[in-house]
Amino acid sequence: MQTAPFDYYRPETIGEAVDLLTSVDGARPIAGGHSLLPAMKLRVASPAALVDIGRIPGLSEITRTGDSLTIGALATHSAVAASDLAKSDCPVLADTAAHIGDPQVRNRGTIGGSLSHADPAADYPTLMRAIGATIHVTGSGGGERSISADDFFVGLFMTGLAAGELVTAVEVPVMSAGQSGVYLKHRHPASSYAVVGVAAIVTVDGGSCAAAGIGIGGVTGKPERASTAEAALVGNAPSNETVEAAAAAVAGDLADPIGDHYASGEFRVHLASVLTKRALAEAFGEVSA
Repeated sequence: MQTAPFDYYRPETIGEAVDLLTSVDGARPIAGGHSLLPAMKLRVASPAALVDIGRIPGLSEITRTGDSLTIGALATHSAVAASDLAKSDCPVLADTAAHIGDPQVRNRGTIGGSLSHADPAADYPTLMRAIGATIHVTGSGGGERSISADDFFVGLFMTGLAAGELVTAVEVPVMSAGQSGVYLKHRHPASSYAVVGVAAIVTVDGGSCAAAGIGIGGVTGKPERASTAEAALVGNAPSNETVEAAAAAVAGDLADPIGDHYASGEFRVHLASVLTKRALAEAFGEVSA
């Protein structure tokens, strides 16, 4: 199908892009286009104008400052997966990126686009909630602000971005000694999106779990933080019993699950518990030696 007619702009700076987004009625930003263009072809979305930010310089770097990695919004999934910094300082990020979609999607899709689109079945949002990421955005007049992943995702395809704001980077903590992260998903056979995705970040210190982050995606309208399951881990020694208790608690953190012809809400909740158990077992296994 063809898209509805639209105007096209290609700004050269973030400031120009933000100005266009705030001054042109019905304008939407586009980078890789893997989410927006299919929606436009199906006439699910019909923006009056596209603001192409894909060629703005300085938005694709991956750098380390102190105990954080900063990934520019235009970094492609392939770039994140191949980054030596990501692989050494936050391996779960590189691994998650490597399993997004297919090579074509990974070579064009961007981390900023995925976060901004806020598809509950996407992989990055689930990981960002578990790992405690911070999303950096720029708005009108060059104003910048930082939004925690807990506050960024607010609903089905909905974020905490204000009108005209753009995601410019995402900041993730560097993984420390005794810490491990695992992302697992049940992949939809047609789209490669996660029917259910689980990210587990655990820290082991002195023989017990000192901290835990569990993100669940694909089950509800936004990625959830399984706080009850996390509480079942902290202070306890890694064991089959500890993992079983945490996995059993996941269902209580997942209210109003979504369902479709492929998987019911009830099945998604069950699958979240199963994947949590597997992810935790793998994560603890990486730091228990």
